Amino acid sequence: MSQVFADTGYWIALLNPRDELHKRAREVSAALGSTQIVTSEWVLMELLNSFAERGTQFRAVVSRTVAAIRDTPGVIVVPQTSASFVDAFQLYQDRSDKNWSITDCRAS
Repeated sequence: MSQVFADTGYWIALLNPRDELHKRAREVSAALGSTQIVTSEWVLMELLNSFAERGTQFRAVVSRTVAAIRDTPGVIVVPQTSASFVDAFQLYQDRSDKNWSITDCRAS
């Protein structure tokens, strides 16, 4: 079975009809077929953070969405661990020439 990684930008675009990539994210989602989505608790944390200050309604929507993502059989959510933080932190330090967030450094 093929897999594709879903980063925070994908989930935000999918949720936000005003996002410039919303239409593209919906098209990609529709075309996935039996492709398994892989994401991480790091990404879901970043997604929740991105909606944290947008008010009660947005927080409720993103909370339900994250719960649904975690319960979707076709989605693998890679857990956070101390070891994953150490690995991500090392990459973050080693690649200071990049503008990667700590979450990007621990994509999967």
